Amino acid sequence: MTFYNLPLFPLNVVVCPKGIMNLRIFEPRYLDMTKTCLRENTSFGIVAVLPEKKAGMTDHLPFASVGTLVDILDADVSKEDLIMISCQGSNRIKVNGFTIQEDGLVIGEVSNINNDLQIPIPDDLKKVSESLKRLIESLPQQGISERDIPIMKPYEYENATWVSNRWVELLDIPLIDKQRLMQIDSPIVRLELINDAIN
Repeated sequence: MTFYNLPLFPLNVVVCPKGIMNLRIFEPRYLDMTKTCLRENTSFGIVAVLPEKKAGMTDHLPFASVGTLVDILDADVSKEDLIMISCQGSNRIKVNGFTIQEDGLVIGEVSNINNDLQIPIPDDLKKVSESLKRLIESLPQQGISERDIPIMKPYEYENATWVSNRWVELLDIPLIDKQRLMQIDSPIVRLELINDAIN
């Protein structure tokens, strides 16, 4: 297992591999982090900030011990003290430890978690995928333009990993539950639990 250092951005969100996250960056430490990532074409990690007793979920960290490596797809740097960025999740990461720089930026010692395999959706769970498709197709009717839909094409409705990850991001459930779903290693188990939540 290879460990490396990575700037971490603790947020009240869970993003999964292939997930899209749009961020307004205005704090000096994160402005500097973003400028460095853009200049050096590097990534950063998003980790969920959980309730104090749940943080780390066993690892005594002030945030979730599993997060997601994200790459910046697009950035608007037209304003001096504000950067708008669009990021996409690459793979999950395990945070093994961290330090805090003088400016408050958290630097994690992390290792990569292999992405789930692309697994076909079992027949008894295809309704979960069909529900996601209906939801995505309904967004333009709700006045949400295609560019504002927080899901990037191609839509992989036959892939259990992709479908389960998109539901993790979209479900209106507590953050701790999203985190637990994201950390599950089996996309089929994740999809089964999502099916229970939807029903």
